[in-house]
Amino acid sequence: MLNVKNIEKTYKCSGLFTNKRQPILQDVSFSMDEFECLGIIGESGSGKSTLGRLILGIEKPDSGEILFEGQSVQKAKHRRGNISAVFQDYTSSINPNETIRTAIKEPMVELGLPCDDSIIESLLIQVGLDGTFMDKYPHELSGGQAQRVCIARTISTNPKFLILDEAISSLDVSVQLRILKLLKDLREKYKMSYLFITHDIQAAAYICDRLIIFNEGRIVEQLPIKQIGQAKKEYSKQLLNAIITV
Repeated sequence: MLNVKNIEKTYKCSGLFTNKRQPILQDVSFSMDEFECLGIIGESGSGKSTLGRLILGIEKPDSGEILFEGQSVQKAKHRRGNISAVFQDYTSSINPNETIRTAIKEPMVELGLPCDDSIIESLLIQVGLDGTFMDKYPHELSGGQAQRVCIARTISTNPKFLILDEAISSLDVSVQLRILKLLKDLREKYKMSYLFITHDIQAAAYICDRLIIFNEGRIVEQLPIKQIGQAKKEYSKQLLNAIITV
């Protein structure tokens, strides 16, 4: 489904009198199967979120290519409606001046999909809310409720591929587990593939089928979640030692 081939990405270093560029992703290659949940895990600054932006087509790689179902993700028509994302900062994902009804309806309107109140209510119910939330505004919601609205908005177009970029990291621990369970249920229902970007090894172990471990923009190791205790690289072992069964 997704093929990432030899991706290189650099950013210009800060300062007026320098042309130096900092490497962010270095020779990154991997593939994903249909319906798979792949975890991208690493410390802050390891290039995980940059990878997500490249897959979304928000940024372009310096070299290499990213293919979704055989087509470049730089082709907006192919990406549109098929690839979506849930981010860490749910407050910036929803317009504070719009009702929840409008927020959820927006991507459906853009794609010309039916979006009456019964559909919006159904989406809210699927994420553990109800129709009474349609007329609320973002500031009236808790963090967990707001992230559920973001998830409802994301699945409204029935995407095939969902990027979850630190999607639970700003939530309370008890809320995190409920959102993880919700995401597992929705993946099964909608037969979606997930790219789960995180620094939280416990969350990755709970939801992912396979892990890719990043460090300083490079892939250190790839391993199935069932073999998580059999990591070979020293960096992987140190990172994975933090696992506690959820």
